[in-house]
Amino acid sequence: MVSQHGILLAAHVISSFYGDLCSKVCECLLRKGTLKLDEIGRSTQLSRENIFNCLRVLIHQNCVQAFQLEQEGVKAQKSTHYMVLFDNIMHKLRATKFMQIVSEELGEDCRGILVGLIQHGRLSFDQIIDRERQKSGSSDNQVVHDSFRRLLSARFIERCPLPGPLLNPPTDEAPAKKRGAKSGEITERKTIEQLALEAAAPSESMRFSMDMGDISEEKGEENTNIPTVGQKRKDIVLDSDDELADVNRKIEVLWRVNFEEFLWRLIHKACISHVKTSINNEASIVLSAALDLIGQSETRMKAENSPDLSINDIYEEVIKKDGGVGMDLDRVQTSLEQLGCETLATDMESYSIDVKSFIQMAQNQEVESMILKRYGKEAYKIFRLLSRAGRLVETDKISDITFVEKKETTKILFQLWKDGYLHMESMTAARPPSFHLWKVDQKRFREKFLEEMYHAILNLKLRIAHEQDQRKEVLQIPKDKLVGELRNKVMVYRIVRATLEHSLMDLDDAVVLFHHF
Repeated sequence: MVSQHGILLAAHVISSFYGDLCSKVCECLLRKGTLKLDEIGRSTQLSRENIFNCLRVLIHQNCVQAFQLEQEGVKAQKSTHYMVLFDNIMHKLRATKFMQIVSEELGEDCRGILVGLIQHGRLSFDQIIDRERQKSGSSDNQVVHDSFRRLLSARFIERCPLPGPLLNPPTDEAPAKKRGAKSGEITERKTIEQLALEAAAPSESMRFSMDMGDISEEKGEENTNIPTVGQKRKDIVLDSDDELADVNRKIEVLWRVNFEEFLWRLIHKACISHVKTSINNEASIVLSAALDLIGQSETRMKAENSPDLSINDIYEEVIKKDGGVGMDLDRVQTSLEQLGCETLATDMESYSIDVKSFIQMAQNQEVESMILKRYGKEAYKIFRLLSRAGRLVETDKISDITFVEKKETTKILFQLWKDGYLHMESMTAARPPSFHLWKVDQKRFREKFLEEMYHAILNLKLRIAHEQDQRKEVLQIPKDKLVGELRNKVMVYRIVRATLEHSLMDLDDAVVLFHHF
């Protein structure tokens, strides 16, 4: 469930990229959940044609996923439903980060292809070639082929999901018991949205495969049946109860940005930064090497521990890093011990990396930094103690451990509780007075923290838009005529905008840590 400010932020992002009508459809889906076409119409009061156009744009931009359900008791009858993809909307804010990662790792040619996919949402290989040809004016497609393969090999791009998979109607059967689970323990039933995403996703063997019919291996060969970039895809028309029939019949392979891979890189960066600050630079280099070795693990976003890593493999990766050349095997092992990496009982030369623990440490650092800035050093010490304890702690004990005066401790605890950061339980003793127990309610806190981050990002986005609107006349003046006071105004605007955007990126780093893990 998306929070109130999360909905407002997503609607603002869609409005700034694709217009107010798309934003209205998107906000309707965010607030009401998965809907059919007629239900969207009743809620938004938009015409059928406008809804078609908005859904077409949002699907093509990977912000909405359509799926079809067979109607119960009616053979060959199916209805189309539309679900909004909140995470993909938020990724629109991270385009600059994604482009920087590709530019640093693979170069500008690969970055150019990624920019096209970010702008257009999804493209066929022929459209990618056509776009790059228009930019460079060259008829040689080999550079595009090579760059595309490098992006695919690094898993920065992937095949698009099916536009409208067909699902069976949900049943009312009770969820099955877990295999080997204790009596009474059951698995959670997957939602229809989760089933739709699974059905739409390409198989893992095809997700990053170039085995397809729409790639022409001959240089310069054009497919005249494929629309060029920017041309309307007139065959994708949602104009009946069977709106997606024509789309599903298309065999053309489309490609999009693989957001999961970029999220992994951003988390990788956050964990390394935390270790560098909290332990030392050598430990951060070793962790970076170990995370690189985890490599192309398909389940790494959900895995709590890495595969077994050989000390020799880690060492070979370490010496490739800046600052790792001078490290010997003993220093690498020392860093692994500092990181808390476990050796296997059967093989003392292999290590397991607790990935989840590093993510949690990075999350704690982010939260504690916010508490320090907002409430001060004493509150920081109290919150840090409760966060690490993970259980209820009595007021007097908190005061004794943190060396904060009891009166001040009580004041801080009640302020943090009032603001929703702590959980409190009042205990009545046999003899008065009663006393209070405190702990950090992790679930409630995460929700509040994310809501505050969304609110702050929305405010920054609105402030950036306001600054641009205030100076739109000056910004339209040609460069050669910007002199004196006009030039100063433009310089001030650029400084203000750069500062606001930097703050926005920092806030988004925190959202990535808490929303996706």
